This record gives sequence, structure tokens and C-alpha cells, in this order.
Amino acid sequence: MAERTGPSTRADYRAFRTIQTRWMDNDIYGHMNNVVHYSLFDTAVNGWLIEAGLLDIKAGTEVGLVVETGCRYHAEMMFPDVISAGIRVARIGSSSVRYEVGLFRNDENQASAEGFFIHVYVDRASRRPKALSETMRAGLETIAA
Repeated sequence: MAERTGPSTRADYRAFRTIQTRWMDNDIYGHMNNVVHYSLFDTAVNGWLIEAGLLDIKAGTEVGLVVETGCRYHAEMMFPDVISAGIRVARIGSSSVRYEVGLFRNDENQASAEGFFIHVYVDRASRRPKALSETMRAGLETIAA
């Protein structure tokens, strides 16, 4: 088994999005339920893609489908924490992208959780893989690690 590394820091990420936790994010144990982390990853990356003009969720001809995901938990988060989601691109393939996201609680410098997911970009209608456009590649390079 691989040795577990410590949490990353804010300096390890290229873009940030702020996300307010919600009352319903806490579970019976008084902290944010593990499934919420995945929602925050998705919200952060897709929000960044939309703001960067790289994703048109209503009329775009391509969409990113998640094919793999994972998360490592370092510290608890809970409502009413404000989360800064750090985003970076770790790998750009012909039709796929590996995004990595660090979730930072309030003003903390070390990630409370770190995750990744891989999007395969597909044609919206056929759902078949589609090569990344030059515009998409150029945008992704701006946050590449």
C-alpha cells in the first residue's frame, strides 16, 4: 500500500471558487457528510468551466462525463464553514481531463479534503468521445499543474 502523504496547500492550486456550506451538509456526527465533498468538487470545476467560457450547459455540443473519481479526507468540515475549492488540471488527454480539487476550510492553508475526477468529453447527442477543441485545451492549460 502506498504511503499516505499530507494535505496540499493553497499554493498547489491554480484557480479558486468559494462555496458556502449548507445546514443540510452536516450529518448525524456533526460534520459534513462524505458525499457532499463530491458535490463540491463537481460544483467547483463546472462553475470554473462555465465562467471561463469553456462549457455551455444549455447549448454546447460537448459535455464532460465523469468516468472516475476519488477523495482523501484530512480534516473535518461542517456548516457554517466557507469552503475555498482550489482547482488544477493534472492531465489533458485527447478527449479526457483529470481535475484535482482541494477543499480548504475557511482561511486554513492546508486542504481538509483532496479529490480528483476525470471527465471524458463526449458529443452531447451521440455520447461518443470527442477530441478536445483547441479553445478548451488553451483554457485548461491556464490551470494546469
